[in-house]
Amino acid sequence: MQSWPTSNRVTTSYGGIFDVDHAREEVERLTAESHEPGFWDDAERAQGLMKEKGAFQTIVETMDAEFRRLDDAEVLIQMAKEEGEEGLLAEALEELETAEKGIGRLEMRRMLSGPNDRGNAIVSINPGAGGTESHDWASMILRMLLRYCERKGFKTDVVDYQPGDEAGINSATIEVSGEYAFGLLKAESGVHRLVRISPFDANARRHTSFASVFVYPEIDDSVHVDINESDIRVDVYRSSGAGGQHVNKTSSAIRMTHIPTGIVVCCQNERSQHSNRDMAMKILRARLYDRQLREQEAKLDAINATKRAIDFGSQIRSYVLHPYQMVKDHRTNYETSNTSGVLDGDLDDFITKYLLFSNGAGDPTLLVSGDNKK
Repeated sequence: MQSWPTSNRVTTSYGGIFDVDHAREEVERLTAESHEPGFWDDAERAQGLMKEKGAFQTIVETMDAEFRRLDDAEVLIQMAKEEGEEGLLAEALEELETAEKGIGRLEMRRMLSGPNDRGNAIVSINPGAGGTESHDWASMILRMLLRYCERKGFKTDVVDYQPGDEAGINSATIEVSGEYAFGLLKAESGVHRLVRISPFDANARRHTSFASVFVYPEIDDSVHVDINESDIRVDVYRSSGAGGQHVNKTSSAIRMTHIPTGIVVCCQNERSQHSNRDMAMKILRARLYDRQLREQEAKLDAINATKRAIDFGSQIRSYVLHPYQMVKDHRTNYETSNTSGVLDGDLDDFITKYLLFSNGAGDPTLLVSGDNKK
């Protein structure tokens, strides 16, 4: 009976390749280097190398575990043939599916290898062309993203919420905490277009609405962002969102304007002005860092590639609720008729396809789902 390989270049269902032999060699090399005298003299470099070793170790351990599953499946298939036992064949197929999913999850993490992909995210949602319709559409997107984060096991905090005059929202900002939050949510950055029969139109006409989603990586204090305090104007005002008796009684909300760039951030979810100021500064640092990245590169990087006018012809995705049901991503051409599921946060297919598209990989047969569920 031929055995499955335990070490080789493995082509995944996503179209990517894992060179397992190379990963083993890197683990051995980095392990040997970590035992050398003076390795920890440069703590920052040492931590970086240990993190690199951990990534290679994950590849090796995962592939070894899945190859063992494939070995078990091969034995079960052979036994099923010899004994004519359908139960063994079903068990073998289950082992094969589990192995395939394990390799698929590893490939997904390989695609989420950017410097900020593993960290938290700050998400800003704003209505565009379309008046009250777009304000309502922006609130639907907010709910969709919150539901997606709930599905993934991410923690969310709505740090700013500005209700619309008639319906929906004028703007909202949420902080998303969880492993790979930014790497996954960056796929949603861009303009989203909705076509539906307007609930605000007495003549029940079809309307087109737009809203934008901007996703920024949350950065820690180790990342230097040059901010001159004299370049910041801080305005204090009364909160307008939900918050109990405290709201509208004290001026605790913060609006922070970075004068050289014109970037404006708001925070009003915390009860104290000091806490809102800290959160506003965190968001401002993230946005300025994002701006620095764009200025350092010859072309817009993946974080901002979809930032265009919030209007016709600029959308990354269309949601059609009338006269038919369809959600289509214009970057990947992936579409589905399950509009209710998508609007309830079922975004895994779209995000996976986008990551494959941006990494230049082929079509996946597996989808990441619930990796962060506890």
